[in-house]
Amino acid sequence: MKTYPLSLWTLVIGAFAIGMTEFVIMGLLPNVASDLHVSTAAAGQLITGYALSVAIGGPLIVIATYKMARKSVLMLLMGIFSVGNLFAALSVNYGLLMLSRVVTALAHGSFFGLGAIMAASLVPKNKQASAMALMFSGLTVANIVGVPFGTLIGQRLGWRASFLIISIIGLIAVAGLFLLVPKQGNKQKTSLFTELAILKSGRLWITLLISLFSFGSVFAFFTYITPVLREVTHFSDQAVDITLVVFGIGVTVGNLIGGKLADWKMNQSLVGLLIILLLFFIVLFFVQPFALPMILAVFIFGVLAFSQGPILQYRSMLLSKDAPMLSSTLNQSAMNVGNATGAFVGGISVNFLPIKFLSLTAPLLSLIGLVLLFIQLYGINKVKKSSSLASASTKA
Repeated sequence: MKTYPLSLWTLVIGAFAIGMTEFVIMGLLPNVASDLHVSTAAAGQLITGYALSVAIGGPLIVIATYKMARKSVLMLLMGIFSVGNLFAALSVNYGLLMLSRVVTALAHGSFFGLGAIMAASLVPKNKQASAMALMFSGLTVANIVGVPFGTLIGQRLGWRASFLIISIIGLIAVAGLFLLVPKQGNKQKTSLFTELAILKSGRLWITLLISLFSFGSVFAFFTYITPVLREVTHFSDQAVDITLVVFGIGVTVGNLIGGKLADWKMNQSLVGLLIILLLFFIVLFFVQPFALPMILAVFIFGVLAFSQGPILQYRSMLLSKDAPMLSSTLNQSAMNVGNATGAFVGGISVNFLPIKFLSLTAPLLSLIGLVLLFIQLYGINKVKKSSSLASASTKA
């Protein structure tokens, strides 16, 4: 960690703040619903609205800011983020709070998409994926530390206090970006036409579908992990809380491991992770009734699931070198759509089957992602062989 520049840690702080604002609302839903006189279900739409805004807003922000230097865009995004959270803290009704969540979410996808490129530019080539993983670790650490802290503050001082603190953290990130991120190498090297032209690439869309489905299984199971722990493992509320912290630690470890794997052998590592994850879900089905094995399994689930993230992000950047900003941001959108798809598929499973079978239905999405990955890698290898044969024929 000591080899990474201070400028990279400002991106980590920004990611931490975004992670807090995305997830802290889950622990504050009853407080928000009571204070704003709406149902808990209506308050839950604040999460859905945020996720949809991330998926849609990220690419639009990239298009709107393509002429700006990357450093300036990142500062602007964190500025929007801080203002959005300040408005959330000041919201006096449900409509204003929803609007503030939409505004805040606009910064999410594009910050991680552009931030990943910035993180990679701050380190040598052999550490690029690890640097991106370190930036994303801010998001995972937010789940372990930031969300419980924000929830505690919100329950003690009112939910508005949580958003006010997040706004302040966002401003700290803005100051760090201004003071520490170097100016050199920040200007965009591609035109808007070049960025948009990548949308015609079949390879890009397959890459995005791989990200969507590979990560979809994670949220198909994780969305309902609390009822699984209560109804199948028969955990108390306290045991559930402890297990979720263990999961968060696994997520952080997995994120960092994923960066190392992407720097080592990107495609082979992703294939291996998806196969191991599929096998893991089968083992999980038999393990989930037992307390101690289940806690270990949840940790391993966090490691395996989130080792994919840096690899999927790095792949999107490398496979679309002519349009790194848009492809990197679209990958964030794809993963957020994957989250929503996973939650939807998990919901269908829970509605029609006993909840213990979720560990067998959830991996179907990752299986689709693995098949698409094999198809893409086969196509890439076929093109390489054709190019090699053509080159050999020319020389002959």
